[in-house]
Amino acid sequence: MLQESQVFEKRASQQFCYTNVLIPKWHDIWTRIQIRVNSSKLIRVTQVENEDKLKELEQFSIWNFFSSFLKEKLNDTYVNVGLYSTKTCLKVEIIEKDTKYSVIVIRRFDPKLFLVFLLGLMLFFCGDLLSRSQIFYYSTGMSVGIVASLLIIIFILSKFMPKKSPIYVILVGGWSFSLYLIQLVFKNLQEIWRCYWQYLLSYVLTVGFMSFAVCYKYGPLENERSINLLTWTLQLMGLCFMYSGIQIPHIALAIIIIALCTKNLEYPIQWLYITYRKVYKATEKPVPPRLLTEEEYRIQGEVETRKALEELREFCNSPDCSAWKTVSRIQSPKRFADFVEGSSHLTPNEVSVHEQEYGLGSIIAQDEIYEEASSEEEDSYSRCPAITQNNFLT
Repeated sequence: MLQESQVFEKRASQQFCYTNVLIPKWHDIWTRIQIRVNSSKLIRVTQVENEDKLKELEQFSIWNFFSSFLKEKLNDTYVNVGLYSTKTCLKVEIIEKDTKYSVIVIRRFDPKLFLVFLLGLMLFFCGDLLSRSQIFYYSTGMSVGIVASLLIIIFILSKFMPKKSPIYVILVGGWSFSLYLIQLVFKNLQEIWRCYWQYLLSYVLTVGFMSFAVCYKYGPLENERSINLLTWTLQLMGLCFMYSGIQIPHIALAIIIIALCTKNLEYPIQWLYITYRKVYKATEKPVPPRLLTEEEYRIQGEVETRKALEELREFCNSPDCSAWKTVSRIQSPKRFADFVEGSSHLTPNEVSVHEQEYGLGSIIAQDEIYEEASSEEEDSYSRCPAITQNNFLT
């Protein structure tokens, strides 16, 4: 039975099992458990779920026989163990004699999971910007062309094949073989770059240039619906990356829900604000309107009158106004024409009459009339006691 941080060194084929007894906590969201098998020569490692599966491996079957040829032979293998898996077993098979290997269980923070989570956040929150970016368009097209060139070649060949042809069986096998090659290249990318860097660099430059030419020919997306589809695809990929980058499922789902709410936060806030305004208006007591002062009333009248006159002048100068029809209905066409050209709408006589009635002169006249009326009342009051006294004496 394997234990964490304990190294087991062996020289013969053997079976191992690891039991996970720790319950994952919230701080284990980017923690990965791995069983590392490091050997001096090539070995074959088979991972199963429990001891019963190990016993089945010992029994001969056609499937086990063929699968043994398909399994990779490596001298440094990492077996991933789920945080919630109770038991994981593996079988180490030695291919060559005098092979020494070691087995150790490692629990550590995995920066790859954190980077995958950050990539998901970026795709989800910046998907609308990336879908409209030309740099993202060309870089993604070149990357897809470099990584999946074999798949693209098989797809192009399938277009030239007849519909009823046995070549489709080969094409289906070609798809699977291409995926297997891509996986194999990524696993051994460092070794390939060290030994065959010239060929790898030539391949990247050639296929990258061809992919750029194809992307340049068709150009970036311009249709709004296509851009929306790309945006939604990037956001969906971002959610998948966020979920796969966190080892604890319920925390991953909670973060996804928070991200969705944050992305569309403006809509709930608007709904809450509208609901609050309706409730506040329903419970609020009506406030009596504030009356204008005399000065505010005068200023507002002048401003609104000036504004209405400007609107009338603009309408008269616009093509919508029928000049002949308007002139035929007014008494002073020349005065109307002067007003349209920018002159005042009042004549000097009208201004003087208005000043006399409502201006400073009218106020002085009203004060004089009020003073005369008050003096007459005082005189009449002073005469009233004398008349009353005379009547009393008589």
